[in-house]
Amino acid sequence: MTIEQRFLQKAVEDKNYVSFSYEGKSYKKVKPLKIEENILHSDSRKFELGKLSRVQVLRDRF
Repeated sequence: MTIEQRFLQKAVEDKNYVSFSYEGKSYKKVKPLKIEENILHSDSRKFELGKLSRVQVLRDRF
């Protein structure tokens, strides 16, 4: 598990929003719901963890 995956797991547990880039597109204020087998499930869609970059855990909670 990489450091980014650990930060995402902590964001899921604490219910913090996250921002990141995925396949050249920027996503802001995404609700991470759970992580399974290198897939991040969110309120809008599923993301492959290997394709995420510039992950930021935001202070805002949902």
